Amino acid sequence: MTTIFGLSGSLRRGSFNAGLLRAAAELAPASAAIKVGSIRDVPLYNADEEAAHGIPQAVQALKASLRAADGLLLVTPEYNNGIPGVFKNAIDWMSRPASDIAGLFGGKPVAILGASPGGFGTVLSQNDWLPVLRTLGTRHWFAGRLLVAHAGSLFDQEGDLIDEGIRERLRAFIAGFVDFIEGR
Repeated sequence: MTTIFGLSGSLRRGSFNAGLLRAAAELAPASAAIKVGSIRDVPLYNADEEAAHGIPQAVQALKASLRAADGLLLVTPEYNNGIPGVFKNAIDWMSRPASDIAGLFGGKPVAILGASPGGFGTVLSQNDWLPVLRTLGTRHWFAGRLLVAHAGSLFDQEGDLIDEGIRERLRAFIAGFVDFIEGR
């Protein structure tokens, strides 16, 4: 069984991106499972806090889930044409201490997708992740791209994906990412 660790970069109740991640977990092929993580309890990164208290428990849990997974799925919103600060903060914490980067992120297959109420989806945020993921040494899946635009009409009030066309595109996206992880 291929395991994928999925993170949404939004803290909002009813988040389109959290809903997209839940739908991805539901639509994953039978040969794969997506474990949904949360960045909700990750504090703001502060090197003084790290030096005084070490890695917070919430971050240790994220790192353990990523270490156990075969791949990483980042479901990113786009705020002000870029990566949401809370999402980048969580990944920054996960990269601490720096000596853990190679063992945690090095060569890890990663895919990015995202939803936005705007007309361009999350194209700029997804692009902004590339130098971060390159620095961490991940193995990015470039064959697939899913930019969900006009998300307000595709999700219900609870943030669940209700558009069948996007659900089918998401199903194909996740299947392609699983194939990439499995070397097909």
